[in-house]
Amino acid sequence: MQQLDKIVNFSTNPILDADFLTQCKQRLDEKGALVLHNFLNAEALAAIKQEGDDNRHLAYYTSSNHNVYLLKPDDTLPMTHPRNRQIVSSKGCITDEEIPAESALRALYDAPAFRAFLCAVLGEQQLYPYADKLSSINLHYASAGQELGWHFDNSSFAITLLIQKPQDGGVFEYVENLRDADKGEMNFAGVEQLLEQQITPKKLAIEPGDLVLFRGRNAIHRVTPTQGDTTRMLVVLAYNSQPDIALSETARMTFYGRI
Repeated sequence: MQQLDKIVNFSTNPILDADFLTQCKQRLDEKGALVLHNFLNAEALAAIKQEGDDNRHLAYYTSSNHNVYLLKPDDTLPMTHPRNRQIVSSKGCITDEEIPAESALRALYDAPAFRAFLCAVLGEQQLYPYADKLSSINLHYASAGQELGWHFDNSSFAITLLIQKPQDGGVFEYVENLRDADKGEMNFAGVEQLLEQQITPKKLAIEPGDLVLFRGRNAIHRVTPTQGDTTRMLVVLAYNSQPDIALSETARMTFYGRI
């Protein structure tokens, strides 16, 4: 197990400092997004990128159509309705069991200090890994033309690390508070305006080595298509607030091609 100070750049991101934790929580609560620049040390970033290059042949590639709500179509509404309108997402992915045992990603994911930092910022009592062998740590690849289409998340938070930035494209765009899922307010009119490019989304400036915490349940978001020959590489660190939760077999088959 690697020591955390070999992975995290504590000089710019003192995740053990109480004042820093308070500042991070305030920014996430206010904006719904928190970008911690230069979170990874240069050596750890380089090692993770090399792992991504070495294991890319193991990636499972998917291209899927979905609506922004990630729900089955509503047959009572036309397919042109914002509730049903089809969006495209495509990517490659290697799963938790394909992340090397000695990887800095695994050391970071399992580190008690890192989980304590996440709990403090996210307002969670405790965080647990997925019970299945595929879902906890994923490394995503987006080659030229691949993208993550507009959608709302089902989970209350997402944690990602950008490992490699493409030559162009691959921009994270979002519109905060476009719906209120807890109240069942789906804001079809607002979603239609966005899809018709009548709303200008915000953009997150993210560089390799940056850690991003994002609340996407009510903030619609996407990643624009990758442009150029350099593949966008992004790590998703997935946790649950309850133990013994596994991604459904249907979801695992969809995302990973196996269960």
